[in-house]
Amino acid sequence: MKFDPRHLEMLAAIVEAGGLTEGAAMLGKSQPSVSRSIAFLERRIGQRLFEPKRRPLRPTEIGLLLAQEGKRILEAGRAASALADGVARGVAGAVRVAGTPIFMDGVISGVIADFQGRHPNVRIDQSYAYAEEAMEKIAQDLLDLAILPLRPGTLSDEFAFCQILPGRNVIACRTDHPLAGRATLKSTDVVRYPWIAPPANSPLFHDLRAFLDRIDQREMKIGFTGGSLTAVLNVLSGSDSLTVLPFSVVFMLQRRNRIAALPVEIGDPNRHLGILTRRSAKPPMTARRFTEFTMSRFKEIEREIAAAGA
Repeated sequence: MKFDPRHLEMLAAIVEAGGLTEGAAMLGKSQPSVSRSIAFLERRIGQRLFEPKRRPLRPTEIGLLLAQEGKRILEAGRAASALADGVARGVAGAVRVAGTPIFMDGVISGVIADFQGRHPNVRIDQSYAYAEEAMEKIAQDLLDLAILPLRPGTLSDEFAFCQILPGRNVIACRTDHPLAGRATLKSTDVVRYPWIAPPANSPLFHDLRAFLDRIDQREMKIGFTGGSLTAVLNVLSGSDSLTVLPFSVVFMLQRRNRIAALPVEIGDPNRHLGILTRRSAKPPMTARRFTEFTMSRFKEIEREIAAAGA
């Protein structure tokens, strides 16, 4: 025997609410329409669903059993409504975000953790990508946004870019490195040590090359290459190696006494950290809420940097 799920849902609402009128009100339906549906269900099974002449309504044995099945439908409907409402308000659903490995691991991962602490029902689908790949995926609607360093003037009109932190790179080393703690350094001091080179296709690698060209050093000793921040930190902490990192990453790690920044100017890369989106797209509310949270969090980070005089 096949049942209409709506009839079972009505039966469950009546039993839960304690009356026909109350059950109809719970479902947002009229009392006569619910009454007709219950009468149809009784004819369908050939049995009464409620004991006659009992107030408040008391379900029969079959009525109670069917109401239990209807309760699953009722609760599923409530869960679906709550989910749809959460997605509409941006507190449930998913956000697809990508960025360069160093920034994602060093700074953005902490922002994601803070965001999910406030919005545990939002799933973050995070991946790694440099600018060209990120733009391609955003254009194909495979990403909602990307957080990465860019030169805003190089973007086409298809994309929007909102800067969240000025670009600034520094030379990083372990906290007890022979060069750490010095008030001043010559640019040539740093070429005596081995270097951790960023991936060749990364913005940091191009910035490192530009710095070495500026100090007229064509060669440097490469001791390690890699794009994982964890790997870079492990090599830094166990050797005299140096590397170039975004200052925001170093600042966050300095507070945990992980690494230090050397007082050597390596120039403004004219590339700033920001949020990249497709201009014509209307992002889901979850993505908009995450974007707003990220911008707010980076304002706090910028204030922290200024307060530290860094």
